[in-house]
Amino acid sequence: MTTTTTGSSTAATDDFAAEWEKWHHAREQALGAPGGWLSINRLEWLDTEPGRFDGLPGSWWYDGSVAHVAPGDGETFEPRDFELHPTGPGEVVDLDGHHIEVARRGDGYLIRVHDDSAPTLLDFRGVPAYPADPAWAIEARFEPYAEPESVTVGAVAEGLAHVYVSPGVLVIERDGVEHRLTAFNGKDGGLSVLFTDETSGVTTYAANRTLAIDASGEVVREGGAVVLDFNRAVNLPCAFIDFATCPLPPAGNHLPFAVEAGEKIPYERG
Repeated sequence: MTTTTTGSSTAATDDFAAEWEKWHHAREQALGAPGGWLSINRLEWLDTEPGRFDGLPGSWWYDGSVAHVAPGDGETFEPRDFELHPTGPGEVVDLDGHHIEVARRGDGYLIRVHDDSAPTLLDFRGVPAYPADPAWAIEARFEPYAEPESVTVGAVAEGLAHVYVSPGVLVIERDGVEHRLTAFNGKDGGLSVLFTDETSGVTTYAANRTLAIDASGEVVREGGAVVLDFNRAVNLPCAFIDFATCPLPPAGNHLPFAVEAGEKIPYERG
Protein backbone atom coordinates (compact mmCIF):
# COMPACT_ATOMS: atom_id res chain seq x y z
CA MET A 1 0.00 0.00 0.00
CA THR A 2 2.78 2.39 0.85
CA THR A 3 4.48 1.73 -2.48
CA THR A 4 1.26 2.38 -4.38
CA THR A 5 0.66 5.66 -2.56
CA THR A 6 4.23 6.80 -3.17
CA GLY A 7 3.98 5.87 -6.83
CA SER A 8 0.73 7.76 -7.23
CA SER A 9 2.18 10.79 -5.48
CA THR A 10 5.27 10.74 -7.71
CA ALA A 11 3.15 10.45 -10.84
CA ALA A 12 0.98 13.37 -9.72
CA THR A 13 4.08 15.48 -9.07
CA ASP A 14 5.50 14.58 -12.48
CA ASP A 15 2.20 15.50 -14.15
CA PHE A 16 2.15 18.81 -12.27
CA ALA A 17 5.70 19.59 -13.41
CA ALA A 18 4.93 18.64 -17.01
CA GLU A 19 1.89 20.94 -17.09
CA TRP A 20 3.96 23.75 -15.63
CA GLU A 21 6.74 23.23 -18.19
CA LYS A 22 4.19 23.44 -20.99
CA TRP A 23 2.75 26.66 -19.52
CA HIS A 24 6.22 28.15 -18.91
CA HIS A 25 7.30 27.42 -22.47
CA ALA A 26 4.19 29.13 -23.86
CA ARG A 27 4.85 32.10 -21.59
CA GLU A 28 8.42 32.44 -22.91
CA GLN A 29 7.26 32.08 -26.51
CA ALA A 30 4.74 34.89 -26.03
CA LEU A 31 7.30 37.15 -24.37
CA GLY A 32 9.80 36.65 -27.17
CA ALA A 33 7.34 37.22 -30.00
CA PRO A 34 7.91 40.18 -32.36
CA GLY A 35 5.94 43.29 -31.49
CA GLY A 36 5.58 42.44 -27.81
CA TRP A 37 6.77 44.13 -24.63
CA LEU A 38 10.40 43.22 -25.24
CA SER A 39 10.42 45.11 -28.53
CA ILE A 40 9.80 48.46 -26.80
CA ASN A 41 12.91 50.66 -26.82
CA ARG A 42 11.60 54.18 -26.21
CA LEU A 43 8.94 56.02 -24.18
CA GLU A 44 7.80 59.63 -24.52
CA TRP A 45 5.11 61.52 -22.58
CA LEU A 46 2.70 63.74 -24.51
CA ASP A 47 2.07 67.36 -23.64
CA THR A 48 -1.17 69.33 -23.94
CA GLU A 49 0.36 71.33 -26.81
CA PRO A 50 1.35 69.69 -30.12
CA GLY A 51 4.96 68.60 -30.16
CA ARG A 52 7.32 66.40 -32.12
CA PHE A 53 9.82 63.78 -30.94
CA ASP A 54 13.21 63.36 -32.63
CA GLY A 55 13.14 60.68 -35.29
CA LEU A 56 9.42 59.97 -34.97
CA PRO A 57 6.63 61.00 -37.34
CA GLY A 58 3.79 63.31 -36.43
CA SER A 59 2.89 66.02 -33.96
CA TRP A 60 1.50 64.55 -30.74
CA TRP A 61 -0.60 65.99 -27.92
CA TYR A 62 -3.59 65.26 -25.72
CA ASP A 63 -6.49 67.18 -24.24
CA GLY A 64 -8.62 65.68 -21.52
CA SER A 65 -9.23 62.01 -22.24
CA VAL A 66 -8.21 62.11 -25.91
CA ALA A 67 -4.77 61.95 -27.55
CA HIS A 68 -4.04 63.18 -31.06
CA VAL A 69 -1.44 62.79 -33.77
CA ALA A 70 -1.27 64.88 -36.94
CA PRO A 71 1.11 64.53 -39.89
CA GLY A 72 3.76 67.10 -40.65
CA ASP A 73 5.17 68.19 -44.00
CA GLY A 74 5.86 65.24 -46.25
CA GLU A 75 4.21 62.72 -43.91
CA THR A 76 1.57 60.56 -45.52
CA PHE A 77 -0.63 59.22 -42.72
CA GLU A 78 -4.06 60.55 -41.76
CA PRO A 79 -4.64 62.39 -38.44
CA ARG A 80 -5.70 60.08 -35.62
CA ASP A 81 -7.49 60.45 -32.29
CA PHE A 82 -7.26 58.01 -29.38
CA GLU A 83 -9.56 57.72 -26.40
CA LEU A 84 -8.25 54.97 -24.16
CA HIS A 85 -8.78 53.67 -20.62
CA PRO A 86 -6.26 54.94 -18.03
CA THR A 87 -5.15 51.42 -17.04
CA GLY A 88 -6.12 49.60 -20.22
CA PRO A 89 -3.99 48.28 -23.06
CA GLY A 90 -2.39 50.63 -25.52
CA GLU A 91 -3.13 50.84 -29.22
CA VAL A 92 -0.33 50.22 -31.71
CA VAL A 93 -0.36 52.17 -34.97
CA ASP A 94 1.96 52.06 -37.97
CA LEU A 95 3.02 55.55 -38.99
CA ASP A 96 5.43 55.95 -41.90
CA GLY A 97 7.35 52.80 -41.02
CA HIS A 98 7.32 53.24 -37.23
CA HIS A 99 5.34 50.99 -34.87
CA ILE A 100 4.08 53.31 -32.14
CA GLU A 101 1.95 52.33 -29.15
CA VAL A 102 -0.33 54.97 -27.67
CA ALA A 103 -1.39 54.46 -24.04
CA ARG A 104 -3.23 56.46 -21.42
CA ARG A 105 -1.75 56.43 -17.94
CA GLY A 106 -2.92 58.50 -15.00
CA ASP A 107 -4.04 61.92 -16.22
CA GLY A 108 -1.96 61.84 -19.39
CA TYR A 109 -0.87 59.93 -22.46
CA LEU A 110 2.39 58.38 -23.60
CA ILE A 111 3.78 56.78 -26.71
CA ARG A 112 6.15 53.83 -26.87
CA VAL A 113 8.17 52.74 -29.88
CA HIS A 114 8.23 49.06 -30.82
CA ASP A 115 11.32 47.89 -32.71
CA ASP A 116 11.90 44.21 -33.47
CA SER A 117 15.65 44.90 -33.50
CA ALA A 118 15.56 46.06 -29.86
CA PRO A 119 18.33 44.37 -27.84
CA THR A 120 15.87 43.23 -25.15
CA LEU A 121 14.06 41.19 -27.81
CA LEU A 122 17.07 39.96 -29.80
CA ASP A 123 18.97 38.92 -26.65
CA PHE A 124 16.00 37.31 -24.88
CA ARG A 125 16.85 33.81 -23.67
CA GLY A 126 13.90 32.90 -21.56
CA VAL A 127 12.87 33.58 -17.99
CA PRO A 128 14.55 31.90 -15.02
CA ALA A 129 12.12 30.36 -12.57
CA TYR A 130 11.96 28.11 -9.56
CA PRO A 131 11.28 24.43 -10.31
CA ALA A 132 7.59 23.56 -10.22
CA ASP A 133 6.47 22.47 -6.75
CA PRO A 134 2.89 21.41 -6.00
CA ALA A 135 3.36 22.60 -2.40
CA TRP A 136 3.15 26.18 -3.71
CA ALA A 137 -0.35 25.65 -5.12
CA ILE A 138 -2.05 26.98 -1.98
CA GLU A 139 -5.75 26.95 -1.28
CA ALA A 140 -7.10 30.36 -0.29
CA ARG A 141 -10.44 31.91 0.58
CA PHE A 142 -11.85 34.78 -1.41
CA GLU A 143 -13.90 37.28 0.58
CA PRO A 144 -15.81 39.70 -1.68
CA TYR A 145 -16.62 43.23 -0.65
CA ALA A 146 -20.27 44.23 -0.47
CA GLU A 147 -19.47 46.51 -3.41
CA PRO A 148 -16.26 46.59 -5.49
CA GLU A 149 -13.81 49.24 -4.30
CA SER A 150 -11.44 51.50 -6.21
CA VAL A 151 -7.84 51.07 -5.07
CA THR A 152 -5.07 53.53 -5.93
CA VAL A 153 -1.55 52.12 -6.18
CA GLY A 154 1.81 53.57 -7.08
CA ALA A 155 3.85 52.76 -10.17
CA VAL A 156 7.45 52.08 -11.14
CA ALA A 157 7.24 55.35 -13.09
CA GLU A 158 7.86 58.15 -10.60
CA GLY A 159 4.85 60.37 -9.90
CA LEU A 160 2.36 58.06 -11.61
CA ALA A 161 -0.57 56.31 -9.91
CA HIS A 162 -2.93 53.61 -11.14
CA VAL A 163 -6.53 53.05 -10.07
CA TYR A 164 -7.92 49.51 -10.20
CA VAL A 165 -11.16 47.89 -9.10
CA SER A 166 -10.91 45.38 -6.27
CA PRO A 167 -13.79 42.94 -5.76
CA GLY A 168 -12.42 41.67 -2.43
CA VAL A 169 -9.53 40.06 -0.57
CA LEU A 170 -7.76 36.72 -0.71
CA VAL A 171 -7.02 35.04 2.61
CA ILE A 172 -4.23 32.48 2.84
CA GLU A 173 -2.84 30.68 5.87
CA ARG A 174 0.84 29.99 6.42
CA ASP A 175 2.23 28.39 9.58
CA GLY A 176 -1.03 29.09 11.37
CA VAL A 177 -1.08 32.80 10.46
CA GLU A 178 -3.62 34.37 8.11
CA HIS A 179 -2.48 36.79 5.42
CA ARG A 180 -4.86 39.02 3.48
CA LEU A 181 -4.14 40.19 -0.06
CA THR A 182 -6.15 42.77 -1.99
CA ALA A 183 -7.33 41.18 -5.25
CA PHE A 184 -8.11 42.85 -8.55
CA ASN A 185 -10.36 41.78 -11.37
CA GLY A 186 -8.49 39.45 -13.72
CA LYS A 187 -8.86 38.06 -17.20
CA ASP A 188 -11.78 35.87 -18.22
CA GLY A 189 -13.76 36.82 -15.14
CA GLY A 190 -11.14 35.57 -12.71
CA LEU A 191 -8.95 37.37 -10.20
CA SER A 192 -5.40 38.67 -10.06
CA VAL A 193 -3.08 39.70 -7.28
CA LEU A 194 0.00 41.91 -7.19
CA PHE A 195 2.41 41.03 -4.41
CA THR A 196 5.91 41.03 -3.00
CA ASP A 197 7.47 38.60 -0.56
CA GLU A 198 10.75 37.86 1.17
CA THR A 199 12.39 36.82 -2.11
CA SER A 200 11.66 40.24 -3.66
CA GLY A 201 14.90 42.00 -4.50
CA VAL A 202 16.86 38.85 -3.67
CA THR A 203 15.96 36.17 -6.20
CA THR A 204 12.79 37.72 -7.63
CA TYR A 205 12.08 41.15 -9.09
CA ALA A 206 12.01 43.74 -6.32
CA ALA A 207 8.98 45.82 -7.29
CA ASN A 208 6.26 43.26 -7.91
CA ARG A 209 5.08 39.97 -9.28
CA THR A 210 1.57 39.14 -10.43
CA LEU A 211 -0.53 36.00 -10.27
CA ALA A 212 -3.66 35.15 -12.24
CA ILE A 213 -6.25 33.15 -10.31
CA ASP A 214 -8.97 30.99 -11.83
CA ALA A 215 -12.31 31.73 -10.20
CA SER A 216 -15.88 31.25 -11.30
CA GLY A 217 -18.26 34.17 -11.49
CA GLU A 218 -20.10 32.73 -8.51
CA VAL A 219 -16.93 32.71 -6.38
CA VAL A 220 -16.12 36.28 -7.39
CA ARG A 221 -19.65 37.35 -6.41
CA GLU A 222 -20.25 35.20 -3.35
CA GLY A 223 -16.79 34.20 -2.12
CA GLY A 224 -15.30 30.77 -1.61
CA ALA A 225 -12.24 28.61 -2.16
CA VAL A 226 -9.66 29.35 -4.86
CA VAL A 227 -6.14 28.10 -5.53
CA LEU A 228 -3.15 30.43 -5.64
CA ASP A 229 -0.59 28.56 -7.73
CA PHE A 230 2.50 30.63 -7.02
CA ASN A 231 4.41 28.47 -9.52
CA ARG A 232 2.71 30.69 -12.11
CA ALA A 233 3.64 34.00 -10.51
CA VAL A 234 5.12 36.11 -13.31
CA ASN A 235 7.10 39.26 -13.84
CA LEU A 236 5.43 42.36 -15.21
CA PRO A 237 7.05 44.15 -18.19
CA CYS A 238 9.01 46.51 -15.92
CA ALA A 239 11.15 43.57 -14.85
CA PHE A 240 12.43 43.30 -18.43
CA ILE A 241 12.42 46.82 -19.90
CA ASP A 242 12.92 50.39 -18.70
CA PHE A 243 9.94 51.72 -20.67
CA ALA A 244 7.06 50.30 -18.63
CA THR A 245 4.71 51.97 -16.13
CA CYS A 246 3.79 48.88 -14.12
CA PRO A 247 1.72 49.19 -10.94
CA LEU A 248 3.11 48.49 -7.52
CA PRO A 249 1.25 46.16 -5.16
CA PRO A 250 -1.40 47.66 -2.89
CA ALA A 251 -0.41 48.49 0.67
CA GLY A 252 -0.44 45.27 2.67
CA ASN A 253 0.21 42.93 -0.26
CA HIS A 254 3.58 41.82 1.05
CA LEU A 255 3.88 38.23 2.22
CA PRO A 256 6.31 38.01 5.17
CA PHE A 257 7.81 34.73 3.99
CA ALA A 258 9.81 33.59 0.97
CA VAL A 259 7.63 32.47 -1.94
CA GLU A 260 10.23 30.29 -3.65
CA ALA A 261 8.06 29.66 -6.67
CA GLY A 262 7.39 31.34 -9.99
CA GLU A 263 9.57 33.61 -12.10
CA LYS A 264 12.87 34.99 -10.87
CA ILE A 265 14.79 38.15 -11.78
CA PRO A 266 15.31 38.10 -15.57
CA TYR A 267 18.76 37.01 -16.75
CA GLU A 268 19.33 40.44 -18.27
CA ARG A 269 18.73 42.16 -14.91
CA GLY A 270 20.78 39.79 -12.81
